[in-house]
Amino acid sequence: MFFNLVRKGSQRNRKENGLFFASQVIAIIAFYIIWSLENQDVMIFLQKMESDAVEKLFSLIPVLYGFSIVILFFLAYFAGKYQMARRSHEFGMYLMMGMSRQRLFWMLAAEEIWNSALSLAVGIPAAVFISEIISLVTAKLVGLGIIGHRFTFSLKAVLLTAAGYCLIHFVVLLLLSFQVVRKEIVALLSESQERKRRIPNRWLAAVCMLDGLILLAMAYGGAISGMAWGNVKWMAMAAAAGLSGTFLLFHGLGFLFELFLKAVSGKKGLAMFNFRQLQESVFMQPNILAVVSLLVLTALCCFGYGISVSLWWGGDGSHVLDYTFEGEEQQIRSVLEREPFTEYIDEFFDVRETMLRTEVVDGTHSFSMDNLLAAVGRQEESREKKILLNNLGYVDTPFLISLSGYNRIRQIAGKEQLELDENQAAIYSDPDFYNNDFLNVLNKALSENITMEIDGKSYSILPELYLDAIVTDRAITISFALIVSDEVFADLSDGDYSSYWNATLNQDLINEDGLMQAIMKVDEELDGTGLVYESYLKNMGRQLFYRVAGSYTTIYLAAIFLIISNTVLGVQFLMQQRKTGKRYQMLMHLGCTCGQLCQSARQQIAWYFTLPVAVAAVSSIFGIRSLLTGVSTTAMKNGIPAMMMIAGIVILALFVIEWIYIRVVMRMSDKNITAMTEMRREDT
Repeated sequence: MFFNLVRKGSQRNRKENGLFFASQVIAIIAFYIIWSLENQDVMIFLQKMESDAVEKLFSLIPVLYGFSIVILFFLAYFAGKYQMARRSHEFGMYLMMGMSRQRLFWMLAAEEIWNSALSLAVGIPAAVFISEIISLVTAKLVGLGIIGHRFTFSLKAVLLTAAGYCLIHFVVLLLLSFQVVRKEIVALLSESQERKRRIPNRWLAAVCMLDGLILLAMAYGGAISGMAWGNVKWMAMAAAAGLSGTFLLFHGLGFLFELFLKAVSGKKGLAMFNFRQLQESVFMQPNILAVVSLLVLTALCCFGYGISVSLWWGGDGSHVLDYTFEGEEQQIRSVLEREPFTEYIDEFFDVRETMLRTEVVDGTHSFSMDNLLAAVGRQEESREKKILLNNLGYVDTPFLISLSGYNRIRQIAGKEQLELDENQAAIYSDPDFYNNDFLNVLNKALSENITMEIDGKSYSILPELYLDAIVTDRAITISFALIVSDEVFADLSDGDYSSYWNATLNQDLINEDGLMQAIMKVDEELDGTGLVYESYLKNMGRQLFYRVAGSYTTIYLAAIFLIISNTVLGVQFLMQQRKTGKRYQMLMHLGCTCGQLCQSARQQIAWYFTLPVAVAAVSSIFGIRSLLTGVSTTAMKNGIPAMMMIAGIVILALFVIEWIYIRVVMRMSDKNITAMTEMRREDT
């Protein structure tokens, strides 16, 4: 008998509160995936390339895990409280029929253990399957399909997932079960009454809404402009303004309801009933909706920022060079001119560079670019102009790059060759140093027929800035250099220069094995030669780490916040519906059908979800844009428009998830109202 009650009670809980059960399964999947991260194909690859950075990422996982447990505890407590309140009458009847309070406690404990076991039984296999799919898809997207994938099952991830999940529910069980078993029977059997709340003044609500909008505008304006990212003080002020603005905005929503009251009052059917229900649910409980909106905002920002950055990162850089070697030419050639490298290497050439030894560093040369500084100074006033003038003001010992080596790179990339005579030069900069706004200012200045002086000789500067990477390793960058003819380079370098020896792979090898596999094959051969080199694969590893670290952590946090926010919304509405159940029963006595009441509740649910989600969606546009302003490199700033488009697509995709949640809550609401209808029929 006892076990039958346990089985039926747990089955009824899952059936009547499927939203919470599904949320539990999703949380289990998220826990397992974050703990099994080290088994992902991409992470295995990155451990070989960027072991220190990967270890730091792995050390962050316990922090994310602990934070998630704390957040999910409140979700489990909130949802569990709803379940206990819904079954209050049932528990009272058990005690009336002679069940001891101790036995009632163990029955609830057994139900929780059974539900937890089922959640883990469903969640763990699903998590393993999804983890494998993510590993394969991620490896494919980043071009690492060449790594031999093998099925992995992380026992550590399973144990830690189960431990965290069980810990949450054990603590929640103790708190809620003791509350139930200590109640008097009359309290359990009595219908829960709706709390009476004071209706706020409409003008006070209007002031709150206006203040909220002003504070939100200040917060997002400061974040997007970059001012909030200047120091901790400004960031704290922006965060406080954003939080306060959100709460004030929801406190002021009651003013809008009052404005729509006259429009609703003339409609037939249950329009006024829906309005009053929403009025009570929204502006009499604004803090709950404000918290939910902030959680949804956090999820949208995490998803939008993480996915847009991970998809964009490195996507604008064209692949030209496969290897860059450092060392003596004879030593490098002696290795590359023997088997099997003669079959692997297609192009092998050097790019010579040197620093012009000016009088500033006790050199013998003089240098002046006053004309360029004057041309930049004549451009329109802007933040970029000021920074550019400041940066160029420190350039007194520029680098020089030989024309032949640079033209070889442009030839491989399929670009037009530069032609320079002895009186011409071109300005070079690595693309990571300047975004498009800086480039626009500099290119406008260069269009004014700029000249520079070296040793008193005037050099005409080409009206374009050149940005082709001269080495494979993106860690080696030059902010400002002059490309000069080989004759001028030889004269100004005084025979003191460095060479970066670049190489490209045979196209037949790439076509046969793929780029990644070809580079890995050559890497294995080069590792035993003693040569110092940088490959495109190693450089890709650095970029890939930021993509993976950003995407995995932000998507994980976004999933957790999205689960919590939507589950809280759904459970809160169902609790409110249960508390106001007598109203639905009264409408049935007045002649409303079950279908009309279900449709009424569906409209309420749609509005109840739409209000906080819509506020979060609008705020997320500014939130993601502010993140791209403050948490991005100079190179990333070039891609802000593209990343914002990606983030917009992600936000739209998340609305599909919201629609699914809304549909689930609507179905649960229909069941509740149907149950009320059946109870009324039995009474009559």
